Amino acid sequence: MKIKVTSLEQTKNLAQNFASTLDKNGLFVTLTGDIGAGKTQFVRFVLEYLKVDEKITSPSFVILNEYKSALCPIYHFDLYRLEEKGLKSIVEELREYSKNGKLTFVEWAEFGQDEIPPNALNINVEYDEDDLDIRYFTFNSNTQINDEFLNKLSKKVK
Repeated sequence: MKIKVTSLEQTKNLAQNFASTLDKNGLFVTLTGDIGAGKTQFVRFVLEYLKVDEKITSPSFVILNEYKSALCPIYHFDLYRLEEKGLKSIVEELREYSKNGKLTFVEWAEFGQDEIPPNALNINVEYDEDDLDIRYFTFNSNTQINDEFLNKLSKKVK
């Protein structure tokens, strides 16, 4: 599923629709794409909709931020600055946070090599080649549960 957004407000609406589709079982979400395309902003909007009380910041330098919500525990990773040795130090967390009952976002998941669990819902965020104000959010699933999630989401965003 590919969704075109032309403004920050549309990104916020997409994130709210995404968040409203979630349930207490959580989800493991990978985010890939261009630097500055809006991966962190999308996560921030999702967490705001889920009423996270803490300050929502990018995990670029700390690798992992943890948040609480009424829905479930939330974990936000950024793998951009990790090298192979650093990735090995967080493999257990990636595996643990891929289990039901947790909402986990992993930015720069392509740096996760083979450590990203197969049950991940993948979101690629990219700029439009001709208009940098336009973004495309492409959602991909490898599981039936994620397919069902995307089906529910697609009904909300159309």
